[in-house]
Amino acid sequence: MKFSYHWIKELVPALEVEPKELMRLITMKTAECEGVEPVGAALASASVARVTHVEWIEGSHNQIAVVETARYGKKQVVCGAPNCRPGMVTIYIPAPPVVIQGVESDGMLASGLELGINRDHTGIVELDTEVLLTPDSVIEVDNKSLTHRPDLWGHYGMAREIAAITHRSLRDPVKADLLPQGPAAIKVDIDDLSLCPRYSALVFENVTVGPSPLWLQYRLEAIGLNSINNVVDVTNFVMAELAQPMHAFDADKLHGDTIFVRSARAGEQIVALNEESYDLSPSNLVIADTDGPIAIAGVIGGLHSAIDASTKRIVLESACFQAVSVRKTSVALKLRTDASMRFEKSQDPVNTVRGLARARQLLEQISPGIRIVGGLADQKSDFKTPPPIELTVDWLARKLGRPVSAAEVRAIFESLDFGVTEKAPGHFSISVPSWRATKDISIKDDLLEEVGRMIGYDSITPRAPLIESVVPPENPMRRYQRRVRNMAAAQGFTEVYNYSFISEDMARAFHSDPEDHVRVANPIASDQTLMRMSLLPGIWKNILDNSRNLTSFRLFEIGREIHPSRGILPDEISHFVAAIYAREGDGSASLFELKRLAECLMADCKVQRAPARSFEHPERAVTVQWRSETIGRIFELHPTLGVEGRAAILDIDLALLESMDKRDVRFQVLRRYPTSAFDLSVVADLRQPAGEIERRLVEAAGADLVDIEFVREYTGAPLPPERKSVSFRLTTGAPDRTLSSEEVTVIRDRVIAGMRKSGFELRI
Repeated sequence: MKFSYHWIKELVPALEVEPKELMRLITMKTAECEGVEPVGAALASASVARVTHVEWIEGSHNQIAVVETARYGKKQVVCGAPNCRPGMVTIYIPAPPVVIQGVESDGMLASGLELGINRDHTGIVELDTEVLLTPDSVIEVDNKSLTHRPDLWGHYGMAREIAAITHRSLRDPVKADLLPQGPAAIKVDIDDLSLCPRYSALVFENVTVGPSPLWLQYRLEAIGLNSINNVVDVTNFVMAELAQPMHAFDADKLHGDTIFVRSARAGEQIVALNEESYDLSPSNLVIADTDGPIAIAGVIGGLHSAIDASTKRIVLESACFQAVSVRKTSVALKLRTDASMRFEKSQDPVNTVRGLARARQLLEQISPGIRIVGGLADQKSDFKTPPPIELTVDWLARKLGRPVSAAEVRAIFESLDFGVTEKAPGHFSISVPSWRATKDISIKDDLLEEVGRMIGYDSITPRAPLIESVVPPENPMRRYQRRVRNMAAAQGFTEVYNYSFISEDMARAFHSDPEDHVRVANPIASDQTLMRMSLLPGIWKNILDNSRNLTSFRLFEIGREIHPSRGILPDEISHFVAAIYAREGDGSASLFELKRLAECLMADCKVQRAPARSFEHPERAVTVQWRSETIGRIFELHPTLGVEGRAAILDIDLALLESMDKRDVRFQVLRRYPTSAFDLSVVADLRQPAGEIERRLVEAAGADLVDIEFVREYTGAPLPPERKSVSFRLTTGAPDRTLSSEEVTVIRDRVIAGMRKSGFELRI
């Protein structure tokens, strides 16, 4: 947003602060400024000049012009402008003499583009009076700093801030008594006052459309607005001054005597002022006559009803539209304008009639003979005045961290045009003005910010807050999860974090019905519509993504499964999922490694073969048993899930594990007598689980068994293809003596006999 320094000075007449210092003050107390740029710098040395004589240079489009200047006397210049003629008043700029086509040219006559007045380069500037424009400076403010302040999208709102900051008086450019009384010459019909809280309009006749005076062109050009014609320029001037977007319709191009503010009908179209055609939908608010849309409300006018050189009567609208409606329409049509940017900030409905009063004053100045027809057309909703906000000086001082006086507080709010009533010493009742009540100030903390920024945050001595720190209550699950996390990381696993949202396709991949999930009411993406009932879809995606670049890796996640419940909120169950991926090999090592990880978390846990689920390898799925409870699963992903290689998964119900893992650590005396060990190799079917063989060995060994350890598994000659040899080391001992070799042999023979009785063959 650009602000003209001269424009601000007209609204704050006693302002003496230079542009750069003013930029600093605005940044410190109102909004962040991005810089100061000079405008019309060439005007500093320019002079009004009257052309007294013109002579063509033979064989050229250039002329020799003799001019009388107010500052430099008589000068001779070579000029190529087609409008250069004797008697015209223009602008001369001094420059070192040069010879052009054999003629000495001392200085130049300048175009509007060269002076920075407008964008016209077709001829030299023509002045109506001998009053010279002066250089200006433009202060550019970061738009993001003004998002919550619709009043600051105009010079008057910024001038109010500057007047308060510099303790100067503010001049209101609006003369409210210019609004006519009596019946309006046009009717207004608003379908939904929530979408258009106010629509005001005036009708003018005997309008003369033409170029704007140079001062108006210069004022608009300085802040980046292009001059169109005098009528359109007035609407842009009011928008830039009062932050009130306006639009003028050619009254003779409208159908009927009523302007309708309504939702677009299906299939309606409009050709806008940018000559682009837009397909409208019922979600778009439009301005219409009896024949159809004539403008897209809050965004852009229609080309059919636009002002042109033949316009004699105009309808001047000044409205307030719902911010959300304008934003949605602007985004849907991919069309952002100066008007839409202001309406998106929630404009002040009171400002519509102020804009019309200011526009009438300007139109009568730049279109001589213009007449107003009838009174003001004004339809509006009932505006509720926000209740006053109670504020105490003691509370302000405590929140700010520095003393502040009641007089200081009163002066700040009165300078910003707030209503101030001191109900008791140091106790204020603050009335919020309409231009600050549209989503900006509603609670006393907002008023605190007003006081803080105006006294200057640099006046507050930085101190650490004197707040007593309280140790939060201990969270057992969080502590337990930290222990599990550290355990997994120590085994070489890398933690991953996934969203709690999954797509319907991800749910179906794990044969889960999307309708069984909790749906996200406002999903952040189209592929994240369901709350996950398992951590497996996210881990599966991690495996697919990482397997493109890595041949092997280990990862884990601790998160919550979210299941529907009959209560208000769903059930959230903490789970631990670990995965090992290997592109090469048969994947058996990964399964054993995950079993070892499970044993690290749950000492003496067992695995038991279980029917595979649809997404599990049919021959590689087991349940994890611990303390007589099924607490999780170890399995390999089914090949149909598209993983190139082998991916083994450990899935543990962490909430159940935490509830069961009430550790009761007791001291145990070290064994005093040595033990004896022997190896046994059991021949079994190729698909026989090693865990089942181990359980049979433990049963056969009985109470004399101290420990059993898996040694290796062997396949190949001399064993048949469908058989394997599984070797275990059995350690035996007694608590009160050393077992003799004969006793160890008896135990060994008992184990061999027991295994043979169970149908196993042993390699001895």
